Amino acid sequence: MRANYQVNVTPQFRVLSDDQIEEVYAAALEVLERVGMRVLHPEGLALLRQAGCQVSEDHASTGPAQALVRIPAWLVQEALSTTPGRIVVAGRDRRRRLYLEKNRFYFGTGSDCPWLVDPHTDQVRKYTFDDVYHAACLSDALPHIDFHMSLGLTSGVLPQTYDRPQLLAMMRGTSKPLVITAVDGEGLADQYHMACEVLGGAEEFARLPLFIVYIEPSSPLTHSFEAVDKLLFAADHGIPAIYTPCIIAGGTGPVTMAGAMAQGIAECLVGVVLAQLRRRGAGVIIGGVHSPLDMSTSILSYGAPELALLSAGLTDVARWLGLPVFSTAGCSDSKTLDQQAAIEATLSIVVAALSGANLIHDVGYLESGLLGSFDMLVMADEVIGMAKRIVSGITVTPETLAVEVIEKVGPGGHYLTQEHTRRHFRTELWLPTLMDRQMRRAWEAAGRQTMAERVRARVLDLLNTHHPLPIPADVEARLQEIVAQAEARHKGDREKG
Repeated sequence: MRANYQVNVTPQFRVLSDDQIEEVYAAALEVLERVGMRVLHPEGLALLRQAGCQVSEDHASTGPAQALVRIPAWLVQEALSTTPGRIVVAGRDRRRRLYLEKNRFYFGTGSDCPWLVDPHTDQVRKYTFDDVYHAACLSDALPHIDFHMSLGLTSGVLPQTYDRPQLLAMMRGTSKPLVITAVDGEGLADQYHMACEVLGGAEEFARLPLFIVYIEPSSPLTHSFEAVDKLLFAADHGIPAIYTPCIIAGGTGPVTMAGAMAQGIAECLVGVVLAQLRRRGAGVIIGGVHSPLDMSTSILSYGAPELALLSAGLTDVARWLGLPVFSTAGCSDSKTLDQQAAIEATLSIVVAALSGANLIHDVGYLESGLLGSFDMLVMADEVIGMAKRIVSGITVTPETLAVEVIEKVGPGGHYLTQEHTRRHFRTELWLPTLMDRQMRRAWEAAGRQTMAERVRARVLDLLNTHHPLPIPADVEARLQEIVAQAEARHKGDREKG
């Protein structure tokens, strides 16, 4: 026995000290109190005004005067006190669950990329309904993908209602928990009703939500009607809401990392306050995609080291505030699955896992978020498995120290036949699926496959062999009816446009 014995169950990692976190938070409060935010939703404005916020006209822009809201620090603190630090969601089989709480991390895809590399032809083309379904099937099959976003943006449907068939394809393809996007409040309402049909009613959704909705304010410092409308609907119906900006450092936010975080946290906190004013205890997840504007190409970089750094820093702040956090990893600016894609994806995945962020999305993104790649998703799943092994750390006990086994084997012996080896090798050693560890002659005899070739072969194999849990036929019919009704309501919009 040892007194005062400390154990590192996992590796320890953080970017910001508590003092730095406090400074970032204080700067965010100052932005809310001194600079203010545009809130373009009358009902949201009324909630903020009634709660004690100062609402005035903003004449700084060239357009018509708009409402500017200044939120006092005490109201933020009050909202934080009622925002849950733990959110649980489950897939439609009710078995696979995400526990969004301190230092529990989960990986999933991103959403709404317009382009796909066809795995059969290698041609770049738009995503179809079937492609969104196949992306969900891959997520369903991959062992280290914990939740699913659409990865692609459904084409060939009404843009005003694309989100309904997109959810249908996702629910057909996977029984894992989902993160969805919505066109507007009406789109979120339809998707909520679809989820209730799958789960058997609103009570079951309230008990264990099937999905989380992603909502994005418009940086800098603007909260659109659509964003606030979705947030209020989510609060009313017990839908956990990600309310996070996409800060482009040097473009829509300060170029300095601390400044980008301060603005981003301030924008997130508006969502926290609004949700709690609407319904105390409403689940809100903060964080976001924060990355620099590449000054030579004008793109938002998805492979920059600053993306990983900012994501980890935001995780530190969210953990200190006691809120679940939305993070980013497994993505790249590369146009294809090459060495650049592997380097950028691996770096961000390892940092995100070590940071302890809760929902880590955008796994599978290439071309700076324009290309949702099946190949990238499958390769990143292997990297995530490696990262999870690193984060699991080293267990130090009398059993794992193995002094008696070392004594038994003695000098010059080997451990292959030891019971201790048989008992532990499957849990101690990570076993690859795609990484090649063959001797050269065996590798050459097997066809000299590169990583990219092995990845593509696995993509095609999973698409051909994996069969997700089917949706009952009567439920499927009701889901299709909701989709059809939404399209009928908006069938004239295309002609007007």
